Amino acid sequence: MNKIKLDDSQLVSQYIKGNELAFEKLVNRHKNKIFTKIYLIVKDRYVAEDLLQETFIKAVNTIKAGKYNEEGKFLPWIMRIANNMAIDHFRKEKRYPTIVMEDGSPLLNNIKFAEEPFETDQERKETHKLIRKLVKELPESQKQVLIMRHYMKMSFQEIADATGVSINTALGRMRYALINMKKKMDKLNVAYDKNLYPG
Repeated sequence: MNKIKLDDSQLVSQYIKGNELAFEKLVNRHKNKIFTKIYLIVKDRYVAEDLLQETFIKAVNTIKAGKYNEEGKFLPWIMRIANNMAIDHFRKEKRYPTIVMEDGSPLLNNIKFAEEPFETDQERKETHKLIRKLVKELPESQKQVLIMRHYMKMSFQEIADATGVSINTALGRMRYALINMKKKMDKLNVAYDKNLYPG
């Protein structure tokens, strides 16, 4: 006897009613797509597999807590969870290299810290801490592109694929992120090369 194929929202409803098998079907249906999205960001198979597990655990916890209300759009919802998991992984890894402006120049003055005394090293840490804070204050879409581009070294094509937008949108978000970062740094009087960005 042929079974009727249930859509995602029906499977979620069944899972909420206690059918554990329904969630297993959702996992099998979407795990490859979700894994690919995570792998595109982290570029490490083992990390991606761990984050895939964490994504499904978070999805289960959210559904069981009664907080799932995505109007049946299960895949975009779980993709967002996966995306955030991958980005959080990088934040925890604290990979914060120099942010580069559109013309290829660094946002901050490029000082050779290795030859400088401890105080300068301390200042550098403080400045990097400040930059992390400013990045966190950016609108979510700009923050995402900035992190993917500069901290994860992703191409704009990869960013577009991972976030589900066009390359032009990804480029636009990046541009606004850099403009906002520059404004914030001007406001706080953080040193960057004024010759490269005349007011």
